[in-house]
Amino acid sequence: MAEVIGPRLYCCCNCKNQVALHDDIVSKAFQGKHGRAFLFSHAMNVLTGPKEDRHLMTGLHTVADIYCSDCREVLGWKYERAFEETQKYKEGKFILEKSKIVKDNW
Repeated sequence: MAEVIGPRLYCCCNCKNQVALHDDIVSKAFQGKHGRAFLFSHAMNVLTGPKEDRHLMTGLHTVADIYCSDCREVLGWKYERAFEETQKYKEGKFILEKSKIVKDNW
């Protein structure tokens, strides 16, 4: 009998709470505060902090830090608004820092 295999997931590095699906990765070519980061179309089991304007590598954005809903570890941020027209595709998407997530079910 074949083993049932579920979706590949990313979890919080601290408590292993599931925070994103591998299939929701938009890009792996992003930079976070602590190194490489992935852009996801969706995230789950995260809390969103207050919105603030930040000057990032690609210009001014309104972002909100995202936290693991279980342990409150800062995992990255959510793009709320992009001021540059070429960056609008990021709006509503999530940055998860590679150093803050671990693979699960791979």
